[in-house]
Amino acid sequence: MDKLKRWAGEKKLLTESAILFGIPQDNPQTTLPENCRYDACIVITNDDQIDDSIHESELSGGEYVICKVKHTVEDIQKAWAEIVPALHSRGYHIDNKPILEKYTGEMVNQNFCEICVSVKRL
Repeated sequence: MDKLKRWAGEKKLLTESAILFGIPQDNPQTTLPENCRYDACIVITNDDQIDDSIHESELSGGEYVICKVKHTVEDIQKAWAEIVPALHSRGYHIDNKPILEKYTGEMVNQNFCEICVSVKRL
């Protein structure tokens, strides 16, 4: 994320309205910390230029449950403990797509993030 923020800062893309995503690729409960992978992303327009240090990709669409949480270890852990049972009680299960952590400049300034979970109806 630091590398992406440096790059985006140089391109003047880190504005209050910038949208960043963190995409954990591994489950930290089953993968050693040193082996956990994490993608850092920023939403760009078609006019924004990228270079070889950044890879461009598109997120797939779908239905997501979005949970706004305080960006602390304790609050994120609490959210995860509550998300899955809440989804199931409402007739959903987690879809087989990456879970996203969403950040905007405004949210970061207020120490919040959103956990975006792709879902399907049971």
